[in-house]
Amino acid sequence: MAKLFYKPLGIILGVLAGRLAGKLFKQLWELAARESASPRATDRDRGWGEIAAAAAIRGAVFSGVRAVVDRAGATGFENVTGSWPGRISTRSDPAQVAATRGGRRSSPRR
Repeated sequence: MAKLFYKPLGIILGVLAGRLAGKLFKQLWELAARESASPRATDRDRGWGEIAAAAAIRGAVFSGVRAVVDRAGATGFENVTGSWPGRISTRSDPAQVAATRGGRRSSPRR
C-alpha cells in the first residue's frame, strides 16, 4: 500500500529533477562553449558536431540528475515508510545470488 503513495512523490521529484537538470546543463554549456544558449537541431548556422555534442551532453546531464533524484527519493521513502518503492533485486543478497548460480560463486571475468 505504501508504494502507491510513492507515485505522486515520484512525479513531483521527476519534475524537480528536470528543472534542476535544465539549470545544470545551461551552466555547463555556458562554461564549455562560452555561449548563453545551446544549439537547437533546427539552428541553420550550427554544425552537425555542435548539435550532436549539445544533445549528448544534455541527455547525459538529464539522465544523471534524474537517476540521482530518483534514488534519493526512493531511499528517503524507504527511511520514512520502511518500504522500498521499486523492484527489489536478488543481486543485493549474496546468498540469493549464489543460489541462482547453483550455490557456487564465480569470480568476475577480466
